[in-house]
Formats: sequence, structure tokens, C-alpha cells
Amino acid sequence: MSSDGNVYALNAKTGAKLWSYLTGSANDFGTSPAVVNGVVYVSTQFSRNLIALNAGTGEKLWGRTGDQTGDSSPTVVNGMVYVGSQDGKVYAFGLK
Repeated sequence: MSSDGNVYALNAKTGAKLWSYLTGSANDFGTSPAVVNGVVYVSTQFSRNLIALNAGTGEKLWGRTGDQTGDSSPTVVNGMVYVGSQDGKVYAFGLK
């Protein structure tokens, strides 16, 4: 994620922008997205969102809002997305 609150997908060969997605607000950054099976998982710090985006189009597939701010990059294992939080806990969300 960038410091303007957007997630960008770029063409690996040319660097051309393919799509962007505004996560909620500028400065809502701090973690790296995870990409698994054509889905980009983004955890936002200040708006407390976990967002799943189609990696090819940038279309939002689903989103979850947590009680705490996301403080780690998402990790995907066995059908679950795990995100660490500033409250010292790890939260788990189903992929669907």
C-alpha cells in the first residue's frame, strides 16, 4: 500500500498501472498486502479493515471491519486470513 491510501497493481514488465483501490482514506497504510490464488488481501491500520480484491481487476470481493487496528500484513493459511492487531491479538477471518 502507498502513503496515499491506495493499493496499486502494476504491470511487471512495463511498470504501467493496471488498477488502484482506495482503502478508505489517505495515510491508511503500514502493512504489505498478501496475494494468494488471484486475490489481494489488504489490512488497513486506521480504518480497521481487511479487504479482499480481485488481483486481475482490483474489484472488491469482500471486506471485514475489526475492533482494533491492523498492525501486520495478512497471512493466508488453510482457508483463513490472519491479521495481527495493536491489542496484541491475532484475528482470523474466513476467506468467504
